[in-house]
Amino acid sequence: MAKILTLLFLFLSFAQASYVEELKWPKGETFLTFLDKNHLPSSIYYTLDKEEQELAAEIVAGVKYHVLKSEDNQLEQVLIPIGEELQMHLKKKDDKFVMEITPIILQEEKRTLAIEIHNSPYVDILNATNSYGLANEFAQSFKGEINLRNLQKGDKLVLVYKQKRRLGRAFGSIKIDVSMIETAKKKNYIFYYKENYYDAKGQELTSFLLANPVNYTRISSPFTQNRWHPILQKYRAHLGVDYAASVGTPVKAAGNGRVVFAGEKGGYGNTVEITHDSSYKTLYGHLNGFAKGLRSGQSVKQGQVIAYVGNTGLSSGPHLHFGLYRNSVAINPASVVKIAKSALSGNELKAFIDYTSGLRKKVESALESDTPPFKEENFNLSVPFEKS
Repeated sequence: MAKILTLLFLFLSFAQASYVEELKWPKGETFLTFLDKNHLPSSIYYTLDKEEQELAAEIVAGVKYHVLKSEDNQLEQVLIPIGEELQMHLKKKDDKFVMEITPIILQEEKRTLAIEIHNSPYVDILNATNSYGLANEFAQSFKGEINLRNLQKGDKLVLVYKQKRRLGRAFGSIKIDVSMIETAKKKNYIFYYKENYYDAKGQELTSFLLANPVNYTRISSPFTQNRWHPILQKYRAHLGVDYAASVGTPVKAAGNGRVVFAGEKGGYGNTVEITHDSSYKTLYGHLNGFAKGLRSGQSVKQGQVIAYVGNTGLSSGPHLHFGLYRNSVAINPASVVKIAKSALSGNELKAFIDYTSGLRKKVESALESDTPPFKEENFNLSVPFEKS
């Protein structure tokens, strides 16, 4: 009921504004620089608590956010997504602006795509659905499993997937429950199960494995996407894992990659960001200092010392904040930090087989159906409302 009321409030707010503009968050922009550019007081940021200020550092360059303006072109509200479940909601209250963390109202759609190969799976998925997200997710899931270059025209592809939608637009990451490519009359399956991809036999397929970045004494704060704090009466999130360790403890690169940022980053203080394997990025925050010579653009190896544990930024004690992002979306590092692939066995394997049998039936139904693919629309939400 609370979510329905929130959604109703947002749509009423949109209707009352004379202009709604959809914009992309600029590269290098921070919440503080955004306030300054819009002539809003920096106190909006500094009156936030520690966790909220830390979340403000999670705004991703390129994310689409919405600005609501009054009839005389004055800023009324701003909605800025943080991750896939929460957003920063800047609004006027008693003639002053305040910022709250609120849930993102999402609708989840279950869809099926069944097509024949004419060019390549990536190009054919894109042509059929107009969804780069779906094409990229397929390419990531099937990476290295079969030689996609050997596919022939007429080979078949089926995807059963989930797409989230926000304000009528595709939003966030796509989960492909099952991918199937039929070539030479053989069906090749990939299943998504408990945050990882597996083949039909229950063998994990994740080709990207991370090592733990630091020797720690305990996990002081785990990864959480969205939780309601009953005492504070606020929504909270922690988009990473905090490893408690003494100041000066070496921080190591969790995987091979390239440094894309080394400097100060809002509530995270001294921070290093490293890209890996085209779709993954790791973040190391609250650092005391960086390894000698570390710079943006530098290649690093897994296990290489890149920095040292500190207490910089909005930190209540010495620790490493370790964040992991896949296609710019924060995910739980515990799902990827491991030393080897795993194979399901025993009761877990039985549960997997039971789960995937239903997905196989959906694939067979899709092959027999002539339902046309759902194609995403390209449109720009930047229009004035008509007066009645």
